[in-house]
Amino acid sequence: MKTLKEYASLTQTRLSQLIPSLPENAFEPGEMPALLAESMRYSLLAGGKRLRPAMLLAACEMLGGEIEPALDYACAIEMIHTYSLIHDDLPGMDDDDMRRGRPTNHVVFGVGQAILAGDGLLNMAFEVMLKSALKAGSNIEKCVRAAGEIARGAGVTGMIAGQCADLYQEGREDGTEEMLKFIHEGKTMAMFVGAMRAGACLAGADEKALNAVTEYARAFGLLFQASDDVLDIIADPALFGHSVGKDERDGKLTAVSVLTLEGAKARVETLLKEAVCALEGFGAEADFFRSLADAVAHRDH
Repeated sequence: MKTLKEYASLTQTRLSQLIPSLPENAFEPGEMPALLAESMRYSLLAGGKRLRPAMLLAACEMLGGEIEPALDYACAIEMIHTYSLIHDDLPGMDDDDMRRGRPTNHVVFGVGQAILAGDGLLNMAFEVMLKSALKAGSNIEKCVRAAGEIARGAGVTGMIAGQCADLYQEGREDGTEEMLKFIHEGKTMAMFVGAMRAGACLAGADEKALNAVTEYARAFGLLFQASDDVLDIIADPALFGHSVGKDERDGKLTAVSVLTLEGAKARVETLLKEAVCALEGFGAEADFFRSLADAVAHRDH
């Protein structure tokens, strides 16, 4: 299996091909406007660890699938993730002015264009997956199942549901651990589950393997968000890449606000153990995922 950087590099190269840089002032009928391509590329190609596409590709590879046919699905999930970040940073949402170490999309292109960039990335993600599925021949069912897993993770019972609850809860004083779980399972965990289940579907995994990667992704997603909540309190802003301390200022319901800082750190360690345990049946083939979970649990940015 490859390293996280290698999976990220594959994804980055393919994303650049899927949304090329266009000539200035290109407003041609039937073509993407250059301004839209520029704003989409600004956020999509800004870096980041590419965790979700890497996990999709690694799951597919671990379960006997090939990377090349899965690459467009990995790119699609990164497009969806980036759209969610663009919209999350908007004044009507979290109102952030920094993302991945530089000004957010709406600061550079304006709120209206940022909304359109997010809309464009979301729609293009499904165009990419559908085009890939139509070329898959006898494997079309695997491709459709993979696209369905990604759609579910990003949709109204997944990421969007979590974001809805997150906004609803902002500034309220009646937050509970149950509501925190709902928010974290939706806005963060669901996309990791979608990524890994999509990779497993593309590999033609059986139900036992599918359940195992789902359990890993569940624990990993909750671990990731709890760790993120901790970092929002203790991280160096220069390393973190976006604002710190903002969750507390905005009255967000977080692992720290519900469990205290030490409680949130303990939750991260518990979830790390759960993630590792979920992979027991895969032996050394799952070392990528074990190392990834450990790295996320103990990251400093």
